[in-house]
Amino acid sequence: MRDRLRERLRKAWESRSPRERRLILILGVILSVALYLWLVSAADRARTRLRSSLPQLRVQAEEFEQQAAGYERIKVAPSTLPLSGDLQALAQTEADALGLSHALNGLDALDDDQVQVAFQAVPFADWLKWTVAMQLQRVRFEKGRIEALPEPGMVTVTGTFVRAAPE
Repeated sequence: MRDRLRERLRKAWESRSPRERRLILILGVILSVALYLWLVSAADRARTRLRSSLPQLRVQAEEFEQQAAGYERIKVAPSTLPLSGDLQALAQTEADALGLSHALNGLDALDDDQVQVAFQAVPFADWLKWTVAMQLQRVRFEKGRIEALPEPGMVTVTGTFVRAAPE
């Protein structure tokens, strides 16, 4: 089948006049050069776009590494931390310590072991640090809603935090 196709193409080529052959070759070269230039241009634009986003991606990767290290610390944290005390006061203290009091929109104790929190326009990374601090106190995020705001990295969070039961 290949040989037949090759033979047909050879016959079609030979049936052309020398002037047509030259014209076909010139058009082929022009199309090849145009395709090559278009591909190089597209690759250059993509490279420029990726190069400009690289510093931001490196910062995000570093933040993810720090968050992963924080989660590893939580996994291996001893369970001898105090499981009593005012949970609402603990949540407020942790927010104050991390400078998030301005974003803490609501803080209501549902009972001795549950607190409802609402953060308005808080950087996600800072909220995550606050959550890790709460987890170190054996208080976990049980349910809630995290909504991204138009400003990059900013979120609105409402949720319930629950104190771990004594082991």
